[in-house]
Amino acid sequence: MINAWGITDKGVVRTQNQDGYYLDVPSEHLAVGVVCDGMGGAKAGNIASLIAVETFVDTLQRAQGDPDTPPPAVLSQAAEEANEAVYRRACSDPDCFGMGTTMVAALVVEQTAYLLNIGDSRAYHINQDGIVRLTRDHSVVEDMVARGDITPEEARTHPRKNLITRALGAEEHIRADLYEKELQSGDFLLLCSDGLSNILSDQELLYEVIHGGEPSGCCQRLLDITISRGAPDNVTAVLFQIL
Repeated sequence: MINAWGITDKGVVRTQNQDGYYLDVPSEHLAVGVVCDGMGGAKAGNIASLIAVETFVDTLQRAQGDPDTPPPAVLSQAAEEANEAVYRRACSDPDCFGMGTTMVAALVVEQTAYLLNIGDSRAYHINQDGIVRLTRDHSVVEDMVARGDITPEEARTHPRKNLITRALGAEEHIRADLYEKELQSGDFLLLCSDGLSNILSDQELLYEVIHGGEPSGCCQRLLDITISRGAPDNVTAVLFQIL
């Protein structure tokens, strides 16, 4: 059985929320969640994330009628169609030129999580044993960490930490990273935009999910902490609990 909750907020500094998310648990053995963080100007970032989420979800729902298609292929196809929709709008609408969005998505089937990532929104696996980031950021500082130029701790405050190297809608075709994670009863899966992960450390995320209180209130607690620290960006979190 799967429980799930989600929350999004514009934060303290931004005047508009350009994040978008979708969450659905259509049965006790199936759940889907997606988080997008739009970019590209006052209006365009919001449009990019909205188009991406809607197109992605529409494609997933159409694919549910074909049980022979494996979940990773379904996620890839949904991301490709979302990318095409955002890119087409960016090319045809001068107000949306150059817009794009990150995307992290999870399709949980029974006790297997199928994940997709583009950009620097993240997925974490959390349980009593600790917290593990399942996705790799497509960002300048992540590449610097991989090369050994800076440490993960230095990356958190690096002046280029918000520069991403891959975004949905930025080019005609997109390459998404796919992951698969087996889950056990008592596990949690957290999807979030960088408005959360830039403010709370992994250990703080772990504490709030496991020890902070009831799981149903966790997303609100994470948002409250982020806002108490100034929330300079939009904040979005989606939490799955495996029972």
